[in-house]
Amino acid sequence: LEFQSDFVQGSERPYENKYWDFFEPGLHLDIVSSEVLFASVHKFSSQCGWPSFYKSCARKNIVFIEDSSLGMKRVEVRSRLGNSHLGHVFTDGPAPTGVRYCINSAALKFIKYEQLGKEFDSYRALFEDQKIKPSGLQERIVLGAGCFWGVEAILQKTPGVLQTTCGYTGGDVLNPDYDLVSQGHSGHAEVVEVIFDPIIISCEDLLDLFFKLHDPTTMNYQGYDIGHQYRSAIFYTSEEQIYAIDTAMIKAQNMYSKDIVTEVSPLKNYYLAESEHQNYYQKKYNGQMGPICHYVRGE
Repeated sequence: LEFQSDFVQGSERPYENKYWDFFEPGLHLDIVSSEVLFASVHKFSSQCGWPSFYKSCARKNIVFIEDSSLGMKRVEVRSRLGNSHLGHVFTDGPAPTGVRYCINSAALKFIKYEQLGKEFDSYRALFEDQKIKPSGLQERIVLGAGCFWGVEAILQKTPGVLQTTCGYTGGDVLNPDYDLVSQGHSGHAEVVEVIFDPIIISCEDLLDLFFKLHDPTTMNYQGYDIGHQYRSAIFYTSEEQIYAIDTAMIKAQNMYSKDIVTEVSPLKNYYLAESEHQNYYQKKYNGQMGPICHYVRGE
């Protein structure tokens, strides 16, 4: 997480602002720069007296700022281009993210859904029934969280995940196989490649699940599996995913008493694991899930 400065601006009065109890369909933009920030579909009634959102629909347009004013540690949020003070983000929000963006109405400009121009076409799908049909969009990310059998089994059951494969990445040896990786000398991690529909499940929400299905505070082991190949790791495929990683890591750190040690790197070479490692639990239990070596914390 990159903090940009220490200067924090003021806030407006709770319950005495334009959008705190406003839920009309549309987009909320930065009033200074017109950057898209939030969508009404992610707004909720928090009773705090300010507009509250459980996620941003354009995370790349938001910057986190460390705020140590008022004798406490908080995280201020600003718009990236406008550098406008928007409000603060807290970790007491509702599911599925657990985040609450507490935003000043005075920082926002609202555009009704019916008045969205062509420049906002990429956001229209947010206002449709996302559970009925896929959007046709695909993103790719590669995750390491210990033995790839259990990680894949959980991710396969997740709505919005279109495809998973077990593989190896993060090392320097070309074309590694399981025997080499399992010795822990190739530098590779056991990972799961995830292809997902970002409209049905955002990268941020997918990473929230990632941080719950393993212990990201343990260095180079998960459960009884010990070695560098079992490290906690995220290999991203776009700059936009970095913002999702930042947010998910902030929320995850509040779940654990120890520091998160998850490695974050751009994906370079991904090697498909042998066929016997694909869909392992599905094949082992004749199409039924059966007991697996991972579980989702809090469920």
